[in-house]
Amino acid sequence: MKKNKLIINTDGGAVPNPGPARIGAIIKDEQGKVIASISKSIGQTTNNQAEYQAIITALEKAISLGATEVEIRTDSELVTKQINGQYRVKEESLKQLYQRVKQLQSRFQVFTIVHIPNTENKEAHNLASQH
Repeated sequence: MKKNKLIINTDGGAVPNPGPARIGAIIKDEQGKVIASISKSIGQTTNNQAEYQAIITALEKAISLGATEVEIRTDSELVTKQINGQYRVKEESLKQLYQRVKQLQSRFQVFTIVHIPNTENKEAHNLASQH
């Protein structure tokens, strides 16, 4: 089967927290070519819920694009460590979102999620900040 790897930067945020939230994601191939972008309002939620929603939406898009491998890059250290199993998901409101990420994760041959500094996540941040 042909390898189809996508690099996905995601961001989500609520202003104020909790409050009206938005998500953003930029999906690129391994050569850095933009395949798709996501920018949408998701209603009232918290920053962490928005971060999860951004990842879920991006993974659903990657599946629809036929990706076999994904690398998620996010500036949310909490979400990265929860998905990688370094932190337990204690907050009830995040448990369902975490489970959904895990379901989607199983659809890929290779799945990685890495924490990056805010400065490396400007494209996704700008998509999440658009009004």
